[in-house]
Amino acid sequence: MKSNGNYDWKFSTVGGVTRVNIESGQDIMHLDELDRKLWTALSCPLKNLEIDEKTMTMLDTNGDGKIHIEEIVAASKWLTRIINDPELLLKREDFIPFSAFNRSNEEGLHLLETSKQILENLGLEKDSISIADVSDSLAIFAKTRFNGDGIITENSADDEAVKALIKHVLDCMGNVTDRSGDPGVNTDHIEAFFTDLADYTAWKEAGDADKDNIFPYGDDTAAALAACMAVKDKVEDFFMRCKLASFNADSASVLDVSSAKIGEISGNNLAASTDEIATYPLARVNAEHKLPLGKEINPAWAAAMANLKKLVIDKEFKDAEYLTEEQWNGILAKFAAYNAWMGAKKGAEVEGLGYETAKNILAENKKEVLLDLVAQDKALESKSNAIDQVDKMLHLYRDFFTLLTNFVTFADLYSPEKRAIFQAGTLYIDERACDLCIKVSDMGAQGAMAPLSNMYILYCDCTCKSKPGTMTIAAVVTDGDVGSIMVGKHAVFYDRDGIGWNATVTKIVENPISIRQAFWQPYRKMSKSIEDMINKRAAEKDAKVMAEANTKIQTAEIPAEKKPAEVKPPFDIAKFAGIFAAIGLALGMVGAAIGGLFAWLGLHWYHWIILFAAIIIIISGPAMVMAWMKLRKRNLSPILNANGWALNARVLVNVKFGATLTSIAKYPIVKTKDPFAMKAPWWKKLLRWLVVIICLGVIAYFIWRPKAEPKAEAAEQPVEVVETPAK
Repeated sequence: MKSNGNYDWKFSTVGGVTRVNIESGQDIMHLDELDRKLWTALSCPLKNLEIDEKTMTMLDTNGDGKIHIEEIVAASKWLTRIINDPELLLKREDFIPFSAFNRSNEEGLHLLETSKQILENLGLEKDSISIADVSDSLAIFAKTRFNGDGIITENSADDEAVKALIKHVLDCMGNVTDRSGDPGVNTDHIEAFFTDLADYTAWKEAGDADKDNIFPYGDDTAAALAACMAVKDKVEDFFMRCKLASFNADSASVLDVSSAKIGEISGNNLAASTDEIATYPLARVNAEHKLPLGKEINPAWAAAMANLKKLVIDKEFKDAEYLTEEQWNGILAKFAAYNAWMGAKKGAEVEGLGYETAKNILAENKKEVLLDLVAQDKALESKSNAIDQVDKMLHLYRDFFTLLTNFVTFADLYSPEKRAIFQAGTLYIDERACDLCIKVSDMGAQGAMAPLSNMYILYCDCTCKSKPGTMTIAAVVTDGDVGSIMVGKHAVFYDRDGIGWNATVTKIVENPISIRQAFWQPYRKMSKSIEDMINKRAAEKDAKVMAEANTKIQTAEIPAEKKPAEVKPPFDIAKFAGIFAAIGLALGMVGAAIGGLFAWLGLHWYHWIILFAAIIIIISGPAMVMAWMKLRKRNLSPILNANGWALNARVLVNVKFGATLTSIAKYPIVKTKDPFAMKAPWWKKLLRWLVVIICLGVIAYFIWRPKAEPKAEAAEQPVEVVETPAK
């Protein structure tokens, strides 16, 4: 079949859905001609897949966290252009022989030369290059002074003074990560650093030029301002209370702290009630509008006021006992120039260096030295990019075909010897191993989409001591029976690396697992309902008996004389024999009655079998039909869709394929006798034999019952005598 071009695509039916085959290098070369409607997936996420995340990141050229058809097509064109035989991509090898490079292509030839240079730098003589080789070359390249990313580190400089300068830039301006993994700086950091140095020193010098006006309290100006700000609200609150008391004399008692309010906390540990006391006024309201500076201050604010008095008030009003509102406003006004100067501050990022250090760095003027180091590093950009391209080529050379068989088609999922990239491992639970386990990235999306899959899904939270964090998986159960699976059940999950995780079932999406399970489901439900009803009735009866017993005990009177205990009659075996004889007689009568009914209806023994089969079909038939319909529609697409995939086709998991995804424990026939096997009581065995004998008797009755004789004629016919004449 041709699709969007002249290439003849081959198709096959996989998992109940027709899909295109990707099985040759030519198929990969012509991916751009494949109709998008025929791709199994339209996009897939980068994370939570069993494929190298670095490879996926290299494919994600637009950086949106997903791989799209356009990005896969572009990668296929690039790969088949730089290697001379696209069939090599099917091998999934982690190395490329030099003979595989397309020397007639300029980019292919450049990658070949870069690969040879890498091996030469490593001191290796080989005719191929591997992913490990490129990783080593990157590590060696990162140890050099320059690596082409336009970022310099302390190791980029030979001079100790320049190294110290780079350290200052890192400390003040932040950093970016160099290719080596070390913190470094680029041109933007350097330019911003020297700009801030100039701004900071200019601001600092402006303050020194008007020192007397800006710093009213000298070097203590900042501490003095902080002391004022610490009590500013409480001081202004005090003066406002005094004004209100003057405005309305009757309000003085309300504005002041009352004895009753203090009495409310007097029973507490007052040392621990500082926060409550701090809400009280700063001092007692007075008609003079004067703030006392001694012992009359609220004890919760005494320390702050003492600090204010020491740094400010004593310098302005020595030995003052009170502070007026006018004096307070005058103190605040002295900080106006300082506040304006602080508001104009620039270069705060370099303030930690100190004025002298900042001034010395500017005087040394080594900005151009740093920029020259960046330029030297940037000069190697093409070389480092070439190494990146070799690294990308090697990763795609190894992983690209794997991605295709899990994107264009889902061949790896349906292949018995392989696993799809979304299969995270195996969950062992309830005597079975579930191989279709998928890492869950969004439980909210799973809750909405998973029921549409018609699958029986176990959601498990997994933890591992050797790996940080937790992992949530969706394990699909595709064979066997429900058994004792329930929320809260513990299991063990083994990831693709063979590492064990402790798993706990947190949620179950119930759907049919098999026709066999659906057959027994109505009987299990019926049994569960009867069991629940019996337990409920038993619990009610037990509660009633206990209540009556408690009532009798509480109301009973102690008798004067204790009555002799009643003597229980001895066990009478004849009595029990009579009981079982009566049971046998009753069963015989029931059997005879049923046999008579069948005889009256003209039915035979095999009608019993037909009737029994009809009852079974009526009970189990609907559940089996519904299960059959759902099993035909089991679709993995909703689960993957909730995980970020954009699927373009169904991913069916029919009964036959499902049996390969969940393996059930199989035990051999054990011939040894179980010493702890439960033994049935003798009366149950006797009852069982009685039922068997009655059934055999009924069957024998229908087989060998006597047939009815034909009825005699009502009257005999007269016999006519014919005389024969003599000769």
